[in-house]
Amino acid sequence: MVFIKEESEDLKIEEAFRVKHEDTEEQTKMEFIKEESEDMKIEEAFRTQKRAQNTAKHHTCSQCGKSFSYKQHLDDHTRIHTGEKPFTCPQCGKSFTQKGHLKNHMRVHTGVKPFTCKLCGKSLIRKSNLNNHMRIHSGEKPFVCSQCGKRFTQKQHLDDHTRIHTGEKPFTCPQCGKSFTQKGHLKNHMRVHTGVKPFTCKLCGKSLIRKSNLNNHMRIHSGEKPFVCSQCGKSFTQKQHLDDHTRIHTGEKPFTCPHKIETIYFILLQRKYVKSTLVHIHGVPKYHS
Repeated sequence: MVFIKEESEDLKIEEAFRVKHEDTEEQTKMEFIKEESEDMKIEEAFRTQKRAQNTAKHHTCSQCGKSFSYKQHLDDHTRIHTGEKPFTCPQCGKSFTQKGHLKNHMRVHTGVKPFTCKLCGKSLIRKSNLNNHMRIHSGEKPFVCSQCGKRFTQKQHLDDHTRIHTGEKPFTCPQCGKSFTQKGHLKNHMRVHTGVKPFTCKLCGKSLIRKSNLNNHMRIHSGEKPFVCSQCGKSFTQKQHLDDHTRIHTGEKPFTCPHKIETIYFILLQRKYVKSTLVHIHGVPKYHS
């Protein structure tokens, strides 16, 4: 019994020593991990500081004071001031300030659209176009008009809209001098002079100047009338027709005859009919609105 008691005591001592040894090993391991983690944090902080130093904006434009991290970016920016466009499309001759812009432009000719929306499958030429497109799905409109609060998915749309408030019309027709708030409006207007009608109805073959005109025209075939009068419920194929119709309810008469001393107002449903009425009465091809 004495022998068994002594052996039991020896086992207890060994167990206590083993547990203490394991605790020491675990503690040493945890301290090592802690030290290693701290070392990694120090290394990451050092790398972050180094990246910040490398990307510091040391290159500043002498014209406007804008700064850049890389000299190449400054060189690209400087061409905005100089007007230099050294990168020229070999197919159409259009020139660009940056090589990347030419690369994007070439996809117009090749038809390559490498950026595809994962939600609807639509493909686009530029990544920026895809980013703008994604806001259609998300509903995000980050660009806000400071004048009226209207929101837009793209900055360009906000810039175009702002000219409604400022009255600025920077895009002028070289043939007739008419000015427009948007470049696209001038492009559409130029077709009046060139006679080009690039949008053709697949059902009847009629050609039109603008895509919006084609969309309106297609409702003749479909019978769709999406624009509904809130006063009487009458429907129209075009928003302009609804606007003209609404004046019956409001009494607004915005078309004034310029050939009478007293003011004569017209409340006719079609603007083109106002014009033809003035031509018929006075023999002149112009009207004021």
